[in-house]
Amino acid sequence: MNPSSPVRPAIPAADVQIVAGVVDVVVLAPAPHGRRDRWRVLTLRRAAGVRCTGAWELVHGSIEPGELPAAAARREVFEETGMVVQRLYALTVNPFYLTPRNTIQMAVVFAAVVEHASVVMLSNEHDTTAWRTPTAALKHLTWPREHEAVRYAIHLLRDGDAGAVEDVLRVPDA
Repeated sequence: MNPSSPVRPAIPAADVQIVAGVVDVVVLAPAPHGRRDRWRVLTLRRAAGVRCTGAWELVHGSIEPGELPAAAARREVFEETGMVVQRLYALTVNPFYLTPRNTIQMAVVFAAVVEHASVVMLSNEHDTTAWRTPTAALKHLTWPREHEAVRYAIHLLRDGDAGAVEDVLRVPDA
């Protein structure tokens, strides 16, 4: 900072809220036998008339009042895809800023393993889906934080489970 430039006042901490109100979920299914990649990543395209029309994304949604983030992750996977989570892993927390609300929102990020790359039952938020290799998913996903989430999930589950950290990162079944 230039010493002669005016100092801007900081936003008082009391004026900015930090809220863990969102979950992002990397939905993974085992790749077909004989494939180089172990996993397929579910990507969903936003439908016409909703926020971010045409953007490819992962499963995500709001944490309801009184709901734990892991329960929200399982619920959002079911609501947006019709699939039941077999195993759930905590990956990270991603902050982002919501300008209209002057809120720093925290997205709790999970990896959800489903039994197989089946047909997805879409909600009205999305108009199509694709099961992709991790590399292809990265080429299509719109949000940079989702790229990181896919990389984290693939790294964590590279051997099929979380290995030595399975007991810490795997979320107990509900």
